[in-house]
Formats: sequence, C-alpha cells, structure tokens
Amino acid sequence: MTLRDRRKSLGYSQERMAHLLGVDRTTVGRWDRGEHEPQPEFRPKLAELLCVDLVTLDALIKESSAPPEGHAGSPSHDAHGSGDDDMIRREFLRVIAMAGALAALSAEEVDAVAADAEREDAAGFLRMNSHLWQVYQLARSKRSVQPVVSDQLSALNESLAERPTVGPLCAAAGDLFQLAGELAFDGNRQTDAAASYSLAASASKEAGAFDLWACALIRHAYVEMAGGHYREAVGLLSVAERVAKRGDSTLSTRQWVAAVQAEAYAGSGLLKECEQALDAAEKVLDLGDHAHNGGWLRFDGSRLAEERGARYVQLGALDKAEAALTTALKQAPLAKGHSFRRRGVVLADLAAIGAKRRDPEQVVVYGTEALRLARESSSGYVARRLQALQAEIGSLAGDHRVAELGAEIAALSTT
Repeated sequence: MTLRDRRKSLGYSQERMAHLLGVDRTTVGRWDRGEHEPQPEFRPKLAELLCVDLVTLDALIKESSAPPEGHAGSPSHDAHGSGDDDMIRREFLRVIAMAGALAALSAEEVDAVAADAEREDAAGFLRMNSHLWQVYQLARSKRSVQPVVSDQLSALNESLAERPTVGPLCAAAGDLFQLAGELAFDGNRQTDAAASYSLAASASKEAGAFDLWACALIRHAYVEMAGGHYREAVGLLSVAERVAKRGDSTLSTRQWVAAVQAEAYAGSGLLKECEQALDAAEKVLDLGDHAHNGGWLRFDGSRLAEERGARYVQLGALDKAEAALTTALKQAPLAKGHSFRRRGVVLADLAAIGAKRRDPEQVVVYGTEALRLARESSSGYVARRLQALQAEIGSLAGDHRVAELGAEIAALSTT
C-alpha cells in the first residue's frame, strides 16, 4: 500500500490533506507519486491523519517511492484486482462506441432474429446477475465474490462485442457494474467504485431503465460522502431523485434516494432536512413486499432504525441515536441473518456514542465486537466506521483498554 492508497482509503482528497497539514496541494501530489518524501516535521501529523504509527508511515513512504511492479517484469496487479477492473471498463466503453456507430450505419440490417437473440442473452445475464447479488449479500468476506464478478463482466463484454446493437444488454451492464462498484467500495477502492458507478449510470440511461439509473447515482453519492464531500453528494442525489420520479412508483427507489439524502444532510449539519428525508424514506413501508428486487435495489425499510440512529450520531443527538441503534440490534440479531457488515456498522456507531459521552466502557464493549466483525468480514465499510471511531477516542486513550482498541483499529487499517 502506498501513501496515496492509504490517503484515499480514508477518504481524504489531496486538497483536504494539504489543508490539514498546512502545505500546498501539489506537495501532497508529489508525495503520492513518490517524487518527494514528506519532510520530518510533517510526519507525526501525517501519521496521525493516516491512523498509522511512524514505522508504518515510513513503510508507506518507501512503497510510494518504489518503481511500479510491472517495470520489473511482474504483473502490476493481482488477479481480478483494480487493474483488471479498469481493463474491463475500457473494453466496455470501446464496445459501446463501436456498437453505436454500427447501429447508425446498418440499423435496417438488424433483423428480428438478431434482436431476439440479444434479448435472450440479456435475460441470461440478468438471471446470473441476480444470483451474484444474492451471493454478495450472503458472503462473509465480500472480496471472495470479486473473481466471479470479473468473469461475468468479461463474458458480458464478449457478448456485447458480438451483437450489432447493445440496447437490451445495457440493462444487464448497468446492473453488473453496480455490483462491481459495491465490491470496490467495500474494499476501499473508491476511485474504482466511482468509475464503475459512472458506467452503470451511463448503461442504465442507454437502456432507458430509470430506476436502475437512479440507483447507480445513489451509489455514486456514497463515494462522495465517504470522502466527506456532502455538498457534491446532495447534488448527485437531487439528480437521482428526478430520475427516480420517471421510474416505477411501486418500487422503493424514491424512498432509497430519501434515505441517502438524509445521510448527506446529516453530514452537512442540517437536522430539519435530515429528519424530513428520513420521514420520506419511511414511506417504503407502505409499498408492500415487492418494492425491491433483492439485487441492485435492496431498500425495504428493514434498516430504517439503524439509518436513523446513524444520522443522529452524525448530528450529535446522542440519546435519540442510542435508542434507534439499540432497537436496530434487537430487531435483527446476527443469529437471524443480520449481516456482519450491517451489525458491525451499528456497533461502531454505538461505540462512537460512548466516545462522545466520554464513556470508556461503552467504547470498549461495542468497539471490540465491531472490530471482530470487521476482521471476520474483511469489510472496508466497517473498517471506515472504526477509523472514524478512532478519531473520537483520543481523549480516552488514558484508559488502557481504549488505547489497546485504538491500536488494534490502527493495525486493521494497515492490512
């Protein structure tokens, strides 16, 4: 891992990092590229921001300065890694561009037999995509799903390249690129996630699939919020809201937009707007059991208590937050299928409440359990919540149990 990887995994932009360190953005850029090493006077603060010790920071600096692996004749990315994803995305864009040109030149030559074959192909991919979403939801370690998703993306590209038009297959691509983005986001590869979500939105728009398109925009907003860019997220979600209104009103897309808008408003410190958005999200409970498909659209209202609790944590309304989060744990205990990722996030939020109250016992009890689930699930999403917790517990570090928890979170962050 390089300095750049570490910085991005924690959601810092170059501008934000530069501001916190009191240097120019171009200086952070030179550190990222390994052109210069951080001067000694900046290293303690840099290590603190990156949640590592000075020894680990030194290793990150050396890794940043090392030549790319590919220069020595070894592969520059491991199997099904971010380089593989980038190649698949480029191939998809190439195929779409070629298909568009061919369709314009020979639309009259595309007969009904070819169109039927393409629809049949699309149906097969959609069925497989649906299965992969289920596998993703059930997988304890999300990264274990990456190879089969990459293989499915490669197969989709091959099928696209063989077709004179790509309309029906675009919906399958919009679906599958969202799953690829989820895997990247959970693995803290936020640039890859954003690129996949952008392609998903473009493919969904091409297919005229408004709900699918809106969901891609919602997921892209999560990437912005992970970087602390709440204003940008509000803008994306405003577009998602307009797109969703053109979709199927019996689906929960509009309510999911509202739930994520609540997070963006909370991050911006807007309590009234946040609560209004949460109230709008609760209307999902009026839609019935078929408001989602369990794949690219999974919002069913079952997470409303934990969502409300997490938003109140952001806004500092601790009593309201604790009541909602405690309810969330009781409603969906792990033994009844509550995912490791979801439960880990709720526990991390409860630990954060303890930190804000200066209650070391609450921090240790909930934080330790969240850390265990983060390790067992390899979830970057839970790890990010724990990193946020680590920033909160500084004043409690005099308690040896809290100090040990902080050290373990730091160690998790470097693996």
